Amino acid sequence: MSYPPHPQQPHQPHHPPHPHRSPSTTPHESSPSYPTYPWQPVAPPPPPPPRLPRHPALGRHSDLRYLRSAYRWQRRVATLTALGYFTLFLALSAFAPSLMTGTVSGGLSTGLLLGLCQVPVTLLAIALYEFTARRRLDPMAERLRKLAELEANRVEAANRWEPNR
Repeated sequence: MSYPPHPQQPHQPHHPPHPHRSPSTTPHESSPSYPTYPWQPVAPPPPPPPRLPRHPALGRHSDLRYLRSAYRWQRRVATLTALGYFTLFLALSAFAPSLMTGTVSGGLSTGLLLGLCQVPVTLLAIALYEFTARRRLDPMAERLRKLAELEANRVEAANRWEPNR
């Protein structure tokens, strides 16, 4: 059921937009640049722009990217080796119980043998991680560390000689 318009509400005619003002802008949209109330805190001044170094950095970003991706690859391989073997053990326990209860030799079940092999597999994953880290990644990380120290010493010396830069 609809009601007729209220008689005290006059009809507002539609006015075309002002030619010099955008239709969405009203004169009261802008806020004052000073605090409205005296107890409002004053905005802190903007921080000074950061100083850029005069010389390019010694290290290359691609080296850091390579080092990060190599460490990531190592973590994934070691984790997936240990967890993958354990997942295989659990899947065989759940879906092939007759295989896991079968005996290998001398009363030792296949499930117990595979469970005991979890420890050497985990140790092998750790050993592989350590070996590849020492052979490939540690020399690169040491080289990048030395380059970073050289860069820090160079920047420190430049700031010491030119403090008002």
